[in-house]
Amino acid sequence: MSSATAIAAPAPKTPLQEFWHYFCQNRGAVIGLVFISIVFFACVFAEFVAPFDPIAQNREALLLPPAWFEGGNWQYILGTDDIGRDILSRIIYGARLSVFIGLIIVILSCVFGVILGLLAGYYGGTLDIIIMRLVDIMLAIPSLLLTIGVVTILGPSLMNAAIAIAVVSIPSYVRLTRASVMSEKNRDYVTASRVAGAGVLRLMFVVILPNCLAPLIVQMTMGISNAILELAALGFLGIGAQPPTPELGTMLAESRGFMQSANWLVTVPGLAILSLVLAFNLMGDGLRDAFDPKLKQ
Repeated sequence: MSSATAIAAPAPKTPLQEFWHYFCQNRGAVIGLVFISIVFFACVFAEFVAPFDPIAQNREALLLPPAWFEGGNWQYILGTDDIGRDILSRIIYGARLSVFIGLIIVILSCVFGVILGLLAGYYGGTLDIIIMRLVDIMLAIPSLLLTIGVVTILGPSLMNAAIAIAVVSIPSYVRLTRASVMSEKNRDYVTASRVAGAGVLRLMFVVILPNCLAPLIVQMTMGISNAILELAALGFLGIGAQPPTPELGTMLAESRGFMQSANWLVTVPGLAILSLVLAFNLMGDGLRDAFDPKLKQ
């Protein structure tokens, strides 16, 4: 008796493989991830990647245009500024500041926002009303205006700007966490854990919170792009990073007087900010698509 050759069923995908499959369906997200990976590598190894010290001045190479323009020098690929500093080196170090400070801002705002959102969503009642009214007051004020107010109180500096942006970013995480907790806290698995004797902290941080992480991860990715933009805005206004710190917004502010005579001083940092923000937004869109259960049906 001959037996037909059995066709092996495909192995089921792990959650990570399934996530990567749906993430790769969005080409823009993949491009954003590749760009961010390259930038992250350059930021981590900036001392080896950057051709010059970002604050070193060469008085013999003032206002050199990018190398492909007439009068350019391939030693200074993106040109130099009005006091002879290499723009490419300053862009690399400026991107490192923007990305790493942006990550710190997002982590701080997410931690405090998640804690407040968990408390408001789990307990409800008077505590929920107090927290959400404070959040509504903060959201009623334009974010940039509120950030400027906080930095003015603390004093102009890069760290104070980071603290101000983190404080202003908390309400979005509070509202997102609260909504997720309220939809999860009455589910069967939470009730079963409560009956089994789980304490309040375990219920909030071990049982409920892991099931609320998907929208928070997407929000954190978008939050990095917002933090980069607001850091650049504060630097441009002169209340963020202070010269000679190589920060993208500060570079824009320093080059305002050369928009006609040396437009690359404005164009290059502006394109760097645009590219960073666009890459994080594209990756955030891909994460949202990969975590969205409706797209997996």
